[in-house]
Amino acid sequence: MATSELSCQVSEQDCERREAFWAEWKDLTLSTRPEEGCSLHEEDAQRRETYHRQGRCQALVQRSPWLVMRMGILGRGLQEYQLPYQRMLPLPIFTPAKVGSTKEEHEDTPIQLQELLALEAALGGQCVDRQDVAEITKQLPPVVPVSKPGALCRTLSRSTSQEAQRG
Repeated sequence: MATSELSCQVSEQDCERREAFWAEWKDLTLSTRPEEGCSLHEEDAQRRETYHRQGRCQALVQRSPWLVMRMGILGRGLQEYQLPYQRMLPLPIFTPAKVGSTKEEHEDTPIQLQELLALEAALGGQCVDRQDVAEITKQLPPVVPVSKPGALCRTLSRSTSQEAQRG
């Protein structure tokens, strides 16, 4: 499978505003692939000859920095897709307080969080709906032990109608 790629580079510089922009992306990819449903295979038993031919097509993928992707087979038109926006860097989960600041400079704990912390302290780590293990196991169905080790394998391998026919 042969592949050709074309990449683009764009750069701008504004000396008055002291700004610069530079971007590079893979713009065009042209690859040769076997075409589905387009193959020929012949065999001649008398002459002991075989002939096989597989059709080929050129797939084209074009990308742009505006999140537009065009895909298709060369000569048959391209389908355009608008890609969803995705940030390059992940969003920060939290923003830390000022590094090296004292406790007086930190913001106060929100009221909802203070109430939750007070409730946890009042419970003392105890669960209100706590049950003993014995109470939980009473609710479970009883465990039935298998009398013979081979009995379980036999019942799984034969159906009950086969068992009744054999006696």
